[in-house]
Amino acid sequence: MKKQQQPHTIPLTLLGGLSAEQFLAEYWQKKPLLIRQAIPGFNGLLSPNELAGLSCEEEVQARLVLFQGEQWHVENGPFEEERFASLPERDWTLLVQGVNHYLPEAEELLQQFSFVPYARLDDLMVSFAPDEGGVGPHFDSYDVFLLQAEGKRLWRISEQDDLSLVEGAPLRILQNFNTEQEWVLEPGDMLYLPPHVAHWGIAVGNAMTYSIGFRAPAAQELGSVFLDYLQDKLNLSGMYTDPDLQYQPHPAEIGSGMLDKVGTMLDKIRWQREDIAVFLGRYLSEPKLHILFDENEDISLKQFTQQLARHGIVLSGKSQMLFHGRQFFMNGEQWTAGEQHQDILIALADDRQLNATCFDATVLQDTVLLHKLREWYLAGYLYLMDE
Repeated sequence: MKKQQQPHTIPLTLLGGLSAEQFLAEYWQKKPLLIRQAIPGFNGLLSPNELAGLSCEEEVQARLVLFQGEQWHVENGPFEEERFASLPERDWTLLVQGVNHYLPEAEELLQQFSFVPYARLDDLMVSFAPDEGGVGPHFDSYDVFLLQAEGKRLWRISEQDDLSLVEGAPLRILQNFNTEQEWVLEPGDMLYLPPHVAHWGIAVGNAMTYSIGFRAPAAQELGSVFLDYLQDKLNLSGMYTDPDLQYQPHPAEIGSGMLDKVGTMLDKIRWQREDIAVFLGRYLSEPKLHILFDENEDISLKQFTQQLARHGIVLSGKSQMLFHGRQFFMNGEQWTAGEQHQDILIALADDRQLNATCFDATVLQDTVLLHKLREWYLAGYLYLMDE
């Protein structure tokens, strides 16, 4: 397959008439942006009851945030259905993470934000709150698009420097929030916020909000995990020797000679740009611990090939597929593709699906590629399009 790569286009309304290039240059990680009718008529992808039902599933990450008696309380899911019947009429919020992992329509929604690399995308969180519900004034360490679905929500924001928190609260609630701007968002409206911009969302009646969040790993986390990765690659030869050892009056002292020799040994630890690329591919595509894949029923390579030709394939909403050159990363696993495989795998990674027309006679005779696709299929990383 030879596919001409085309840049992903976004709806003109999504960024308020701005091109992706303009938005990234003028707003991304720089300043907030309010977009009226970013997705005209958007009213959500699931009902409040369906969201509550999702929060009862074992592998779904969900939280209930309540403000009672002038104090914040947090409960973690999964929840029992009866819990929702006992909630008060106001001042609470249900938050469900990773909705795109379970709802194909949510995966399609995220595709509209592909002007930001998938390596930066975290997930789609959906929240429901009755009147006055919210999670209090807070700030995030990552970029977020807040898309209003059902109902209305009042957003107050502040670019204040004071980020001190309420002591003892189970959430990162700001102690001194100073409203600088505020808007009421209606269905289809969207607010972009860079990291560390303080914000406070308050439901006006029943309200559902879709939060498209982006990963921002801390330098300490990246460094620690990268060193773990390097440890598996280290192959330092030789042993410590000191034939020139000199007498030292303090036997408990670590001498300068030892420091110099060990420093020289450790100086042999090196990494290349390619090591960073492979590390990032594995690290950024690695599923979170709670994510489980449903394995597909075993079928022969011949049967799988026939199904490809009829239906094509689509990545699971739980899957993350990234690439660098000929290195492809699927859910933390690395595969070096042949040059003849690059185009079709890049198309799968970018578009997250390949229709049947992508599988011409040449592809259908490439047993190396077919074995890999079948392996991913059996693991539940991808599906046939009609499944």
